[in-house]
Parts: sequence; C-alpha cells; structure tokens
Amino acid sequence: MKSIAALHAAVTAASFDGEPSDAELDAIETEMPAILADVDLLDAQIMTIDRTPTELDERRIRRARRRVLAARRDLANTTTAGEVA
Repeated sequence: MKSIAALHAAVTAASFDGEPSDAELDAIETEMPAILADVDLLDAQIMTIDRTPTELDERRIRRARRRVLAARRDLANTTTAGEVA
C-alpha cells in the first residue's frame, strides 16, 4: 500500500489566515454606498412581501431603486475615472 503523505503538501492549498487583504478591504469600502443602497431596496421590498403595497410603499421602493442606480452610476464613474487616469 502506498502512502500519500508525501503528496499531501503538493495538493494542499496555501494556508488561509481568514482575513481579507488591504486591497480587498479597500474594494469593499469603495463599493459600500452601492451595497447599502441595495440593502435599502431589499428592506423596502421585504416590507411589502406579505401585503398589498400602498402608495407610500411604492414611493419608498421607487426612491430606493433610484438610490441603487445612482450609487452604481457613481461607482462605475469612479472606476472608469481611475482606469483612465
């Protein structure tokens, strides 16, 4: 019977410390306005799951959608401006 102990190190991935790198943290911070806008939209939609949306609910969802679009637009413009410069 052959032992695979010698091969174990070759197939095992590099150790993972479980913490994000500085670059990953910077990327998350850059995307945070878009993430928070998405969360607000989900909150507005979740509130109307079990009932018929009122006019106020519809306005709240429309405002949240506009905030999501604006945050994504700003993120795209920021990313594009960084690539051009």
